[in-house]
Amino acid sequence: MSHVLTPSQTIGPFYFGTLVNGYRADLAPAGVAGERIELVLSLFDTEGVLVPDGLFEIWQANSHGRYNHPDDRRNLPLDAGFEGFGRASTDMKGEAHFTTVRPGRVPWPAGGEQAAHVNINVFARGVLNRLATRLYFDGDPALAEDPVLKLVDAKRRPTLIAKRDAGGVWRLPIHIGGGRETVFFDV
Repeated sequence: MSHVLTPSQTIGPFYFGTLVNGYRADLAPAGVAGERIELVLSLFDTEGVLVPDGLFEIWQANSHGRYNHPDDRRNLPLDAGFEGFGRASTDMKGEAHFTTVRPGRVPWPAGGEQAAHVNINVFARGVLNRLATRLYFDGDPALAEDPVLKLVDAKRRPTLIAKRDAGGVWRLPIHIGGGRETVFFDV
């Protein structure tokens, strides 16, 4: 009997059943410092069709700009109950909803600071590995100096910038491919 590697599998229906236990869409319980915000991420496939069975994971710093992670040892406050990690599946409208706080700026390893942002992982059927991207906030004056955004072609930067709707909700459409494809990072 020979043993050979089998091909990678796409994230299928077996994965969708695990989402109930992993659902963490409210990142900021009462008492967490900072501006409370709502984020809505919409997921589109390569044809521009909404994806009703995708999954987003988000990771962010708190409002002071500190990550709840052992490697972030800066002398900035940590908020009890704020882990900075969330997970939500898309609904039948292809949307995932999160409540959190607007993150503070974090340092860039080569010097300077990054604009406020939320790191996003995308999982969906047909996607063999996670897709990593970011959400920035429209109107943030720090966008012009963000070292990651400077690496992205100016014409593609809008795919990373959430806009605030009339109700105050920050919205970012994420396109897995096609003419409006979101910028994804190799991390």
